[in-house]
Amino acid sequence: MPKGLETIIQIVLALVGAYAAAFWFCLVVWTFRDIQKRSRDVVVQVLATALVLLFNVPGLILYTILRPPETLAEAYARSLEEESLIQDIEDRQSCPGCKRRVRSDYRVCPACRAELKRPCVSCGRLLQLGWRVCPYCGVDVEPSPSQTSPSAARVHA
Repeated sequence: MPKGLETIIQIVLALVGAYAAAFWFCLVVWTFRDIQKRSRDVVVQVLATALVLLFNVPGLILYTILRPPETLAEAYARSLEEESLIQDIEDRQSCPGCKRRVRSDYRVCPACRAELKRPCVSCGRLLQLGWRVCPYCGVDVEPSPSQTSPSAARVHA
């Protein structure tokens, strides 16, 4: 074999080898970064990286089959969305009479006319039915027991 052809073959083989080594190294680094985004477990991170380190492309195929389906950031975003939906459901008010959805500023249910809130005698803002004091102006909403008892009425008379 001519000396020039032998040199060209050696250069080509060296380039192919360097490319293969760089490709293998990039697969290992990509796997390590990807598993860090998907798991906090150090043992899982080491095993996933070792799988690709030892078996190259077949190891990468196995890793992509076995890896967790979502990243930690995606799981966190999904949990925030679920919490937001739960909060939204909990914030919805319903009529105690007919159980239909009502808005927070309704005084009566438009479907069954059940009283949902009542206005404050002093400031006129809507108050929950169970409140005894207006939180906006501080006025007693319900008469105190001493004002409604017959003995108190006799004392004032």
